[in-house]
Amino acid sequence: MHSEKTLPVGDFALVDGGRRGRIGQSEAIYAPGKTVSEVVGIASSMLARVEGALLVTRVNDELAQALVAHFGDEADFSLEPDLTVASPYRTVTLRRECSLEQHCSILTAGTSDLRVAWECRAVLRAYGVSVDLISDVGVAGLERTLDAVDQLGETDIVIVVAGMEGALASVIGGLVSQPVIAVPTSTGYGSSFDGITALLAMSASCAQGVSVVGIDNGFGAASAALRICRSLQGVRHR
Repeated sequence: MHSEKTLPVGDFALVDGGRRGRIGQSEAIYAPGKTVSEVVGIASSMLARVEGALLVTRVNDELAQALVAHFGDEADFSLEPDLTVASPYRTVTLRRECSLEQHCSILTAGTSDLRVAWECRAVLRAYGVSVDLISDVGVAGLERTLDAVDQLGETDIVIVVAGMEGALASVIGGLVSQPVIAVPTSTGYGSSFDGITALLAMSASCAQGVSVVGIDNGFGAASAALRICRSLQGVRHR
C-alpha cells in the first residue's frame, strides 16, 4: 500500500508527491544511475500528477537530447547551460513556477567553479528567484573580490562557490550582512584533495554565520537559499 502522496512510476520509482506541500520545493529527478526511459517515465508522471517546478539534475548529453526530443514541444523546456557546455552539472528545467520574488547573487572564485554555479542558478530560476552570477572573483586578486562586494546591492542571499582553499567564503562572509551559503568545489591542485580542503576551511570559517553545503552541491545550496527566500516572503509550509 502507498499513501495518496506517493506516486508509483512503473516498478522502479515512487515519486514523493507531497514534498512541495511540506517544504515548498518539489522532488527533483537525479539523473545519474537512471536509464533514459526511467527518467522520461518519471518526468512524464510528475508533469501530469505533481504541481510546481520540475528539474532533472546532472544530465549527460544522451539524456539531454532525449529530453529535448520528448518534452521540447510540451513543456516550458530550457537548458542551463546549453547543450554545448560540458555536461556533468547540467540541469534541465521542464517546468517553472514564479512563487518567489527574492534576489540572489552567486559568486565564483574562478571560472572552473562555474559548472556548480550554473546548477545552483538553474534551481533558483526555476522557482522565480532572480539571480546575478558574478564569476572569477577569487581572493588571489583581492580587488576583484571587493568590486564584487560593491555589486551586491539589494541582494537577499549570497552564495559563494569556491575550490582551492575556499577562502572566498570567509572574505565575503566578513564583508556582507546577507545570509551567506558557501559551496566548496573539487577544483584545485594536489593539496585541495578534490574539495576536502575547501570544505574544511569553509566549515571552520572565522566569519560568523556562514552556512556550508557539501562538495560541488550547487543543488543543495540553491535549495537552502529557497528556504530562506520563502521565510523572507512570509511563506510557511506545515
